[in-house]
Amino acid sequence: MQVEQTQCQQGILATMGESLLDAVEINPAGRPRACIIWLHGLGADGHDFEALVPQLDVVATLGVRVVLPHAPRRPVTINGGMVMPAWYDILAPDFTRGQDSAGVHESEQQLQALIRRETDSGIPAAQILLAGFSQGGAIALYTGLRYPQPLAGILALSTYLPLADSLATSATAANLAVPIMMAHGTQDPVVPLSLAVQSREVLQQQGYRVAWHSYPMQHAVCPEELRDIRDWLAQRLAPDNA
Repeated sequence: MQVEQTQCQQGILATMGESLLDAVEINPAGRPRACIIWLHGLGADGHDFEALVPQLDVVATLGVRVVLPHAPRRPVTINGGMVMPAWYDILAPDFTRGQDSAGVHESEQQLQALIRRETDSGIPAAQILLAGFSQGGAIALYTGLRYPQPLAGILALSTYLPLADSLATSATAANLAVPIMMAHGTQDPVVPLSLAVQSREVLQQQGYRVAWHSYPMQHAVCPEELRDIRDWLAQRLAPDNA
């Protein structure tokens, strides 16, 4: 099966009058039967994980569309107010203090709009998987746990659970059983492993299923991790799960 790749511009992708984020799309040759929406980390863009998609073996093999949106540019306090692609502001080195709840909520709304675009195109929510690295993983977790329809899964890489104190009151029952994979580097100097472990424990205490993986790496993605991601995605997005 062939793969088609396109660059989608803001204003061209729209549903119900919504203006959607710019994104890179990687499409199967035929009609997509499932979708992964993958969010990059701070300061990167949608091209950041583009080269890794072929290694996941999901587009041609499983008929999956991969959408890689670009975060809006905004000042980031921890980086001296420098304007860069960011899903929300980071106010302090301790990510759990003074969190940018308005920015997180704004990105949640933007991600929800991308999900609705896929469901409007005919892909059921149950065949849509949210993924992200670092800041992108935080938004994938935040949005997926609150989405009103069951999703295929949440892939959270080198990240943490933002606004964790609000989860108990804002999570939806629809995604209480959503499969979650968290992966983290044991030597991560950006998002401490302890913060990721704490996030995992919060999720497990509230009844979520978390497949946990750690690797001897820093704030990155390693080959062993990619193999584990590929296997997990194949399970979540297999045709017999539709």
